[in-house]
Amino acid sequence: MSRRDVMKFGVLASAALALPLERVARAKTASDRIAVSKFPKPFTVPFTVPPEAVPTKRSSTTDYYTVSMRSAVTEILPGMKTETWSYDGTFGGPTIRATRGRPAVVRQINELPSVHPRLGYESWTSVHLHGSGSLPEYDGYASDITRSGQYKDYRYPNFQDARTLWYHDHGAHHTAENAYMGLAAMYTMHDELERSLPIPKGRYDVPLLIRDAMFDRDGQLLYDDEGHSGLFGDVILVNGRPWPVMKVERRKYRFRILNCAIARGFRFALSTGDPFVFIGTDAGLMPQPRSATSYRHGMAERYEVVIDFAKYRIGQRVVLKNLSVPNVEDFDTTGDVMAFDVTGDPTDLSGNAIPDLLNPNAPAMDLTAAMAKKTRTFEFIRKNGTWTINGKTWADVIASDYEYVWADPGLGDVEVWEFVNKSGGWFHPVHVHLVDFKVLDRNGRAPSPWELGGKDTVYVGENETVRVAVKFGPHTGRYMIHCHNLVHEDHDMMAQFRVGPPDTEHHPVLADPAKTGPAPELGGDDDTLA
Repeated sequence: MSRRDVMKFGVLASAALALPLERVARAKTASDRIAVSKFPKPFTVPFTVPPEAVPTKRSSTTDYYTVSMRSAVTEILPGMKTETWSYDGTFGGPTIRATRGRPAVVRQINELPSVHPRLGYESWTSVHLHGSGSLPEYDGYASDITRSGQYKDYRYPNFQDARTLWYHDHGAHHTAENAYMGLAAMYTMHDELERSLPIPKGRYDVPLLIRDAMFDRDGQLLYDDEGHSGLFGDVILVNGRPWPVMKVERRKYRFRILNCAIARGFRFALSTGDPFVFIGTDAGLMPQPRSATSYRHGMAERYEVVIDFAKYRIGQRVVLKNLSVPNVEDFDTTGDVMAFDVTGDPTDLSGNAIPDLLNPNAPAMDLTAAMAKKTRTFEFIRKNGTWTINGKTWADVIASDYEYVWADPGLGDVEVWEFVNKSGGWFHPVHVHLVDFKVLDRNGRAPSPWELGGKDTVYVGENETVRVAVKFGPHTGRYMIHCHNLVHEDHDMMAQFRVGPPDTEHHPVLADPAKTGPAPELGGDDDTLA
């Protein structure tokens, strides 16, 4: 593309992404929901683990993947066929496994219908690898869209500590609908430290993508955001299965728990009252393990927990419960999440310990308020029916040709950011792209035990002020900060900050836009196949 073509694309994208007067037609409402009698009984559907992505090619330094975003017919409720939109047609997958120090290139091809068949919006996408320190043009910037028939090669540096990441849609104004349809999957990164620890690995290291959904009488996903406040379903899905049951051995398991719901927060607990042992947060392994018998889990947060089933008898059932949080809509069906059935003694006792020290050098946890060059305040508030940050929205970014920023820290600066929610009527999981941060306090009190590790998303509850310490880098450029209630994000609670001086080389929309036409071979002339 010539620079004139690129600029033309930018202008067209700006026009297309201007805050629309009519986002999504509420074609159906909650009264169109399928009868509860059509749901499977809890803990009758077998648990499954999402498939793993296989590299298209491997060079001596880089892994290459090709992923297609497409419509598929999926059986979610037994006996019913549901249209889903997903990566490679897999609802809840595929998981990409990465190794620290080995970059990855993921070609994302938009093969979705050009228009959503029921909601009527254009199906543009933008893929965000949540938790990655990617360059701006590969970060899934909301206005860096890929239309149906186009593709984009996302380049991921994989330089950070081992951690649980996830990739999901981030297309401006339709993130909620696209992710709700199924465009969400895990991406796990591993390193030598993690592999050296005696924690559960292999088949005892299990992803749990937990979300809610609602279905109409025909078995299709029903979208109703209740006046742009949030979407609350009456079916709980784990890895795309309703209330599944998992067979476990009498030993320790590590669960990577991701809340990938659109708007539902959870408070998880075990039916036995036994504690979870937390070993990891968004940014990877915690300095040391922590425990709690229940915990609050906001959208987009990841927690790695160990559950020890050795204490239970063979034949015993342990249920993962949802005790709920304020300001979500609960149903009789949303108190249970999944079950674990203890079926036998362990067949393998390797990786069956929790050391007292996990990651003594977690970078974010070394930050203190005293290091900060500046303190900034971000108030998350609904104003005149629009979700805003400090009274402004993503529409202000678009109107400024992507230049307007809420903050401009220097490369390597440490700052304290205060996230303020003065409302008693909703909560906001706040996500900051590019960086990991340390939670300093919540309303002046120490963070909860499960938050004592590096984070990139933090639950800002009703009438709460949360302070975090952030070091900005390793890249310069423009990145997003937003509420991860995806309905709030789409309507329009999203801002941007800039690290370092203004930069044109890594423009988040213009530097490497999506392409149309025949795609060159991934990896160039390198023919080292996976």
